[in-house]
Amino acid sequence: MAARRLLVVIIVLAVTLLLAWLLRAVLAPGGWTVAKLLMMGSFLGAIPWVGFCLANGAIGFALIMVRDWRRPAPAAPIIAPDQLPRTAIAVTVRNEDMGTVLPPLRRLLDQLDAAGAGEQFALFILSDTADPASAATEEQEVVAFRTEDRDPTRVRYRRRTSNDGFKAGNIMDFLEHHADGFELMLVLDADSQMTAEAVLRLVRIMHDNPRLAVVQHLTVGLPATSAFPRLFQFGMRAGMRTWATALAWWQGDESCYWGHNAVLRIAPFRTHCQLPLLPGGRHILSHDQIEAAMLAGAGWGVRLIPVEEGSAEANPPALPEFVRREMRWLAGNLEYRHLLSMPGLRPMGRWQLIQAILLFGCAPFYLIFMLAAAWAAVTDKTSPFPAGPALAVILVWAASVYGPKFLGYFEILVSPTKRARYGGATRILTGALLETVFALLIDPITILNKTATTIRLVLGIRDGWAPQNRGDRGIAWSEAFRLFWPQTLLGLVLFACFVTAGPIAMLWAAPLLGGLLLAIPFCVLTADPRIGAWMQRHRVAAVPEEFDATPAHLPR
Repeated sequence: MAARRLLVVIIVLAVTLLLAWLLRAVLAPGGWTVAKLLMMGSFLGAIPWVGFCLANGAIGFALIMVRDWRRPAPAAPIIAPDQLPRTAIAVTVRNEDMGTVLPPLRRLLDQLDAAGAGEQFALFILSDTADPASAATEEQEVVAFRTEDRDPTRVRYRRRTSNDGFKAGNIMDFLEHHADGFELMLVLDADSQMTAEAVLRLVRIMHDNPRLAVVQHLTVGLPATSAFPRLFQFGMRAGMRTWATALAWWQGDESCYWGHNAVLRIAPFRTHCQLPLLPGGRHILSHDQIEAAMLAGAGWGVRLIPVEEGSAEANPPALPEFVRREMRWLAGNLEYRHLLSMPGLRPMGRWQLIQAILLFGCAPFYLIFMLAAAWAAVTDKTSPFPAGPALAVILVWAASVYGPKFLGYFEILVSPTKRARYGGATRILTGALLETVFALLIDPITILNKTATTIRLVLGIRDGWAPQNRGDRGIAWSEAFRLFWPQTLLGLVLFACFVTAGPIAMLWAAPLLGGLLLAIPFCVLTADPRIGAWMQRHRVAAVPEEFDATPAHLPR
């Protein structure tokens, strides 16, 4: 395992040195100014994450290609379903539409019954809904759901009157007071969907590996109608397949935990995952990575299974919901800075926390880079502009950051079986092209939000954890303007700065500024029901489940 991790470090260092050398070639001619030094410093702050992206993408791609070319390994003996460990299905809800939460759970229970494993599972709806009227409606719907079940005693509802400890507190309360008689727990979010085949796969892995505390499934986006989630999940699916394959290879049984669509071993989780309080007595918002680190530190395994079939979740339906989700995750991940020196963690556990912080922590560096570049464009009229090295910086940066997705698209294209699952090469290439443009536009938009939120959090200003909207909706131009006028204004100011430096500098800056300038129309158009309906009708950026209607797969 040490050699595998060393390979990751070598790739990260190689990318860091290459990009630093190329940017120096861009900035050094004409001498160094304050603006150029800021550009170099902020770029160096972001490069390690860029190298980490390429390392995971390249390693995951190589592993997938080798695995696909090899003969499949002999199937391991499978324990009979009725001999599996007793497993509690724990679904956490808070102010959710139970009309969308319960149907996937009915399908899961029915599939488990059909597989002969239904007796080994019980369903627990764990509610943190605060409003009494909403909670009463919620409970009534669960009661109706329970009375329709073949065994009503296996469906249970528990509501807390407070949200202490957030989701982690909800889970721990269940483990301490309601989990007796169960060895394992399947954790699902309100928007999670899993097939019985995927659940039984994880439970059998836990049965066969008694030192594992968590087995985490690779989770993909559900088929969507709106343009925004269709494009987002098309790219995420390609990128996460290579990314997760690499993580599983070099992190081994000290891997990450994403908080849902995973099976946990109750005894060690209950013992070792009592979360500490943050400074000021605050509860931790983002619980999953620190829980994995605490379990690994106690000698238990945390394993990621890079298999995407049978495990899914819903993605935000539009840009405003996506930004709000990103800000919630940022707020939670940034809290890990208080836990880096926590005793009892292994080096890989501390890296998991750093990795979670870096996922959002590079945004301020990118914003500083853009501002410094615009400053240099306005004030430095004597330095020559090396167009070749500048183009090389952009190409190497883009190939590294988006490498997991690009390689994911390629490995689909070269496999006849996978290519067919996505509807053929033309559909794959069309979806990949549109998603790449989508990613280039959305990344600058979120940089401003992430930076502002980071500053607010560092200053101690914290927003509430508002309920999530999961339903498709259109976005009015007025709403888009209200939410994204700061991005548009920043884009116009920066673009005006680069105009003064000439057309070559404008082209160099286009990938950085395009999303800012187009934030408002991007928000409206990617949520337009007509565009989403057209994409769905023509299966643009379609995932395999849209081409496969067999009952074993997740619903379309």
